[in-house]
Amino acid sequence: MSEVLSIVLGGGKGTRLFPLTQERAKPAVPFGGKYRLVDIPISNCINAGLRQIYILTQFNSASLHLHLAQTYVFDSFTNGFVEILAAEQTFEHSGWFEGTADAVRKNFLHFRTQNPSYYLILSGDQLYRMDLQDILKKHRDSGAAITIACTVVNRQDASQLGILKTDKNNRITEFLEKPGPAKDIGDFKIPAELRAAKNAKEDSYLASMGIYVFNAKNMENCLANELTDFGKEVIPQAINNLKVNAYIFDGYWEDIGTIRSFYEANLDLTSLRPRFDFYDEDKPIYTHLRNLPPSKMNFSNMNQSIAAEGCIITNASIANSIVGVRTIIESGSSLNGVVCMGADYYETEAEKQKNTEARLPNIGIGKGVIIKGAIIDKNACIGDGCRIGVDNLNREDGNYGHYHIIDGIIVIPKNEVLYPGTVI
Repeated sequence: MSEVLSIVLGGGKGTRLFPLTQERAKPAVPFGGKYRLVDIPISNCINAGLRQIYILTQFNSASLHLHLAQTYVFDSFTNGFVEILAAEQTFEHSGWFEGTADAVRKNFLHFRTQNPSYYLILSGDQLYRMDLQDILKKHRDSGAAITIACTVVNRQDASQLGILKTDKNNRITEFLEKPGPAKDIGDFKIPAELRAAKNAKEDSYLASMGIYVFNAKNMENCLANELTDFGKEVIPQAINNLKVNAYIFDGYWEDIGTIRSFYEANLDLTSLRPRFDFYDEDKPIYTHLRNLPPSKMNFSNMNQSIAAEGCIITNASIANSIVGVRTIIESGSSLNGVVCMGADYYETEAEKQKNTEARLPNIGIGKGVIIKGAIIDKNACIGDGCRIGVDNLNREDGNYGHYHIIDGIIVIPKNEVLYPGTVI
């Protein structure tokens, strides 16, 4: 598989995930209590034997650099690597990445040194588990220049995705990027025979997952221009000139592009039968090994929740929630529908003493705190007696200084301090 070069697109500013992207790149956003979003595409590559992986990013990449450096270290016999290529000035290019295609074009200098036969383009903010060997095999066997992974979606989801038509041989004949909710796209509905095979509803469409396989020469030819985006420009143009095939993916796939989708994808992990299964020993999701102790529950009640390693939870009630690494929850607190990302470190006794003298809460969740329907980012300090999302159910979206409300979900930013008794 050394002939395949994997490229993970890290995205831009990640404004739709703000404030989670206020201090980190979108792929570095914590997920599922102990992972980062970028762990998903990288793990899919590793499980398929693909170990030559570049991550393209240009915004707030320090946290992502640190995570990758601490996590993905291959031995000298595999010739593998996971490296970040951030936007850089060269004699040929002096500006930022202007889109997904532009980001790839500006890094051909680095890609060509690997002499790949195929490029595998992946997104850094999606949740799925795909057999990448299978899509590569189907691509080779089909003789296509480009293969696009796609999935069946409803009309609402189709508004924000690239939708496509195929013939009986899975060749893509037409492509439409993000049609919006008002446009008539009835002629893009999947045909009856495919609908029956996929057990899909009548109002269903094939949507691009933003996962592409290119023959190396074809990708260089497709990018020998000023086009900046794969979905909006490169793919529609390529369909007119090249054989572009669809690879129909049957498994679970979620685009983690908004606060709402991020929140719901996290909480789905706590259900009895989550749509995405982290408990697959054959195809694990890799992340940083922290060597933390097991989590400790002192007289607490946890119902349909996940606690990552290193937590200390005392006399608390937790339901339908994610409790991230190193989370400290004090006596009498209650969490319901909460995504808590945890902490990067444990405070020392000296630091706690300084907090007491300054009348500041410690990192974690204090005594008698009630939280419902919220995301608590890393290293947040929630003081005793705080009430979050309990008293005012009419949540108006906006930036309220110490917190944000987005899609009706309260978000406490990273390193934020909520003083004792705060009510949100």
